[in-house]
Amino acid sequence: VQLVESGGGLVQAGGSLRLSCSASGLTFSNYHMGWFRQAPGKEREFVAAVTWGGDSTDYADSVKGRFTISRDNAKNTVSLQMNSVKPEDTSLYYCAAQSLGRWSRRRWDQMYDYWGQGTQVTVSS
Repeated sequence: VQLVESGGGLVQAGGSLRLSCSASGLTFSNYHMGWFRQAPGKEREFVAAVTWGGDSTDYADSVKGRFTISRDNAKNTVSLQMNSVKPEDTSLYYCAAQSLGRWSRRRWDQMYDYWGQGTQVTVSS
């Protein structure tokens, strides 16, 4: 199984960025997908999640209304559209795959089965 994130980079505060995660080696539609982030010296935190069919989503309060998670099961990809970014959004962003039946625990990183290597997002003020 491989999850590969892309789209990170340097962006000014107030700008936008779109992260993508490409999955291979698994039946993508059998997994809920999530995005997490980790800043230096901090614990990894939940950002957003989407169900296997894309019908339900969840967001951390800190990104609600600014970020949008979506998936394309035909292309085995999940994306995170980041708008109105803030300096505090600076982090290493990871995508992760969660087996079905665990949606109620979507905010717990221990409940995910596979992880990507991460893509760095840096927001300048």
